[in-house]
Amino acid sequence: MDIILKYFPELTDIQKEQFAALYDLYTDWNSKINVISRKDITNLYEHHVLHSLGIAKVIHFKSGTSLMDLGTGGGFPGIPLAILFPECRFHLVDSIGKKVKVATEIAQAIGLKNITTRHCRAEEEKQQFDFVVSRAVMPLTDLLKIIRKNIRKEQINALPNGLICLKGGELENEIMPVKHKAFIYDLKDYFDEEYFETKKVVYVTING
Repeated sequence: MDIILKYFPELTDIQKEQFAALYDLYTDWNSKINVISRKDITNLYEHHVLHSLGIAKVIHFKSGTSLMDLGTGGGFPGIPLAILFPECRFHLVDSIGKKVKVATEIAQAIGLKNITTRHCRAEEEKQQFDFVVSRAVMPLTDLLKIIRKNIRKEQINALPNGLICLKGGELENEIMPVKHKAFIYDLKDYFDEEYFETKKVVYVTING
């Protein structure tokens, strides 16, 4: 939990309580439904919560922004972002029902009122949002084909509406087809820990 306060010292008391509650909740749920590698649960705050919040180092979402977390798994990056941006709306989607159940139960347990969840395939979700966020669920070009329909045309943020992904490793080939409208941010520029050395936020604008 300290690692979250190190990079986000301005949290309210409610946000601190919500972040602090995540460890026991994920440990408990993970023992029933595996949403995080069992050996990685001790690294929950660094590898999952802080990693999710890397998106917040790239863009500060304005109040009223709507976001879909595609392939949310147990709620990453959606739940940490929903705690950090209580005035924004998050819709968490995953094709695996039991993972959606974990995300739903944890969001309810910490009192998040700005989250909805849905068990469905990405192709089935027809609602529109300002941004789609995702954590390395599939290659960028495949993801863009699926989510183009989900991006609203009206803009309210400093960055134009689009896709924001958490990715790792070598991305040059993956970015190539969309390089004229893709921006890559290295998380090592924001976070000191070795884990973030190769982690990136990829933002792609969607033009209608």
